[in-house]
Amino acid sequence: MVKQAENMNRQATIQLREKKEAQNWKTLKEQLFNKFILRLVSCVQLASKLSFHYKIISNVTVLNFLQSLGYVHTKEELLESELDVLKSLNFQINLPTPLAYVEMLLEVLGYNGCLVPATQLHATCLTLLDLVYLLHKPIYESLLRASIENSVPSQLQGEKFVSVKEDFMLLAVGIIAASAFIQNHECWSQVVGHLQSITGIALESIAELSYAILTHSVGANTLGRQQPVPPHLEARALRATASSNT
Repeated sequence: MVKQAENMNRQATIQLREKKEAQNWKTLKEQLFNKFILRLVSCVQLASKLSFHYKIISNVTVLNFLQSLGYVHTKEELLESELDVLKSLNFQINLPTPLAYVEMLLEVLGYNGCLVPATQLHATCLTLLDLVYLLHKPIYESLLRASIENSVPSQLQGEKFVSVKEDFMLLAVGIIAASAFIQNHECWSQVVGHLQSITGIALESIAELSYAILTHSVGANTLGRQQPVPPHLEARALRATASSNT
């Protein structure tokens, strides 16, 4: 829509330069508003095509919806609108996000018979994703210190760790594992086992990241009161204690 407004402004500027009769503001505003509704629906329709839903939002559904709002469009106009959206984004709409990885893994976990319901995990995962976004630096700094077992990482170690920060699949399994521990810590090992089987990520790597997330969310003391403590988390806690005492 920003590009649409810029194009309209550009056209108005050209009209003024060429001393042509420019459209009044009311007409321009109506055009922009009508385009906005159409573009908004096109964005929703494109998003539905990228989701895991077995049935996308069809053109007929969109046309009926627009008609109920008082807008009459043809299928050709819908396709042109989708194409305009794609062009404005340079056709780069399937960009990976941590949430996409989380939802994909949750869907697989559901098919694999995970003991913790995917709907419960999903809600907690959303909260933890927000937390990781807000506390990204301290969480990954603690993960780096744990991985090298040193409280003062070198510059080279920090540079090599960048790839870990950018690994959305690792973040997704860490988020789900932490969510599973919060929801039902007795099922934590089963969930982590499924995640390891699905992604091939080592159990210890999943445990390390989930522990870092849990430490910054529920706190280490709360983790210590949860029984039984998963062996990977217990080993992580022991290493952290030993490191702090040296």
